Amino acid sequence: MLTLRRGLAASRALRRFSTKSNLIPPANLSEGEKLIYDKLIDKFLPTELAVQDISGGCGDFYAIKIASEAFKGLSTLNQHRLVTRVLKQEIEGIHGLQVRRRRHQSSP
Repeated sequence: MLTLRRGLAASRALRRFSTKSNLIPPANLSEGEKLIYDKLIDKFLPTELAVQDISGGCGDFYAIKIASEAFKGLSTLNQHRLVTRVLKQEIEGIHGLQVRRRRHQSSP
């Protein structure tokens, strides 16, 4: 369980960047993929995001690749916790979630 201190640090991390993502969701997302995609866009404003149902279309297992300034300075474990906290309701109805983070690339 995250302590309040870590939770506050994560909240501060989310406020450090702009309030609008430039990503456009792919047109071919399933309903489950789109729900997850939209929640992650709203919360993390990622520079890169891919959500894929890897369960063969039944919505039981999703793979997520995400890069965001919100993860800067956080351990891999805390980054994963942030994502799973945002997707808490969705995780209750699925069997698995694979989260791969990408290191955020700063603009030159």
